[in-house]
Amino acid sequence: MCSNIKMYLLKNGFVVDPENNLYGKMDILVGDDQKILEIGLNIEKGEIKNIYDLDNKVVFPGFIDMHVHLREPGREDKETIETGLKAALAGGFVGVGAMPNTNPVCDNRVIVDFVTSTANKLQLANLHVIGAASKAEKGEELACIGEMYEGGICAVSDDGLPITNSLLMRRIFEYIRKFDLTFISHSEDEFLSRDGVMNEGEYSIKLGMKGIPDETESIMVGRDILLCEMTKSKLHIAHVSTEGSMILIEGAKSRGVDVTVEVTPHHFILTDEEVEKQSYSTNTKVNPPLRSAKNRDKMLEYIKRGVIDMIVTDHAPHTKVDKSVEYDRAPFGMTGLETSVGLVVTYLIKKGVIDLNRMAEMMSINPRKRFKIDGGLKIGKLANISIVDMDKEWIVEKENFYSKGKNTPFQGMKLVGKPYMTIVNGFVRMQDGNIIK
Repeated sequence: MCSNIKMYLLKNGFVVDPENNLYGKMDILVGDDQKILEIGLNIEKGEIKNIYDLDNKVVFPGFIDMHVHLREPGREDKETIETGLKAALAGGFVGVGAMPNTNPVCDNRVIVDFVTSTANKLQLANLHVIGAASKAEKGEELACIGEMYEGGICAVSDDGLPITNSLLMRRIFEYIRKFDLTFISHSEDEFLSRDGVMNEGEYSIKLGMKGIPDETESIMVGRDILLCEMTKSKLHIAHVSTEGSMILIEGAKSRGVDVTVEVTPHHFILTDEEVEKQSYSTNTKVNPPLRSAKNRDKMLEYIKRGVIDMIVTDHAPHTKVDKSVEYDRAPFGMTGLETSVGLVVTYLIKKGVIDLNRMAEMMSINPRKRFKIDGGLKIGKLANISIVDMDKEWIVEKENFYSKGKNTPFQGMKLVGKPYMTIVNGFVRMQDGNIIK
């Protein structure tokens, strides 16, 4: 069924949206203008010819992954905006936040406009541009944040690199406050992590590899919290991985600091033992590194207690050549867009760590609110909807990814829960694994 149809009805789906107090089996009617016309039980409209039967499917407000590396411009051999947005659709995401560490870096209005216009022409998943905080991500001087804000950026970050200059970090917080923007922190003390390739601990010693201690992350988390508190600005901690960081974040929240935090599936599922289990596979090399079992269990605990706000992938595609080198020479990063929902359902929902409402909050509502993205399952809103078959069993097969990046540590894993349909701005863009234009 083509995606350019007009009015259509989503029938018999189990709708989950705590923001709008929706929980149960109901129908959603989408009108000719791609906006939600009606939500309710047993909607009957004689003129509707296009009906999707969603029996045994769960309907969520559209998932948004606010931590994705699309590589374009500059490294189109790793990923393009098109392949990345197709991977997002296949993974059940209606939108992604594109990190700025491209080549050239997205630190000015020209690159913002290029990325935005490319995504708009493709009409796949929505792309939310994140601008660099410092010029060329060198951590030396402010980027053209005001101009990028006019171009539509939703946040600033030097993700991939920390800003070690505390005075510059203070100025960034002060400046973005004028635009009500959030700084996304890649929290890493490079002096502590330098030359490290995996978590510092039992397995780095056993495998004879340079380790990256927990404090590499928590030291910078603490500094950024203090500067955020000092300037009364907004802070979001990227890819948290340690208990020490979470103790600081929870304390800051209790004091009223405007800080939020995200976690990736690989940090609440895998541990540093995976490097040995996968025989030094460079697909296990990621920054921050896969941590100890204790830290992994603490991430699950903080998720369960509701302290962690969002789930993201830190989708970081690399070529086979990039990863086919010695462990210490390989780049950090793994792909994640097409496995995220399955991992969340398998390891969080099915294990009782979170419920469906919490999944909706962490993957849709919280990122949308934090980064001021319009949406939600509400009459009059454009239909941005993620529909999941929660009981679908499937095997991760990287060769079937839409993403150019095949660097996943989850290859061959059996998962439960698979995206069934992704509706973007009222149009069905993915159904049962097939991208629809």
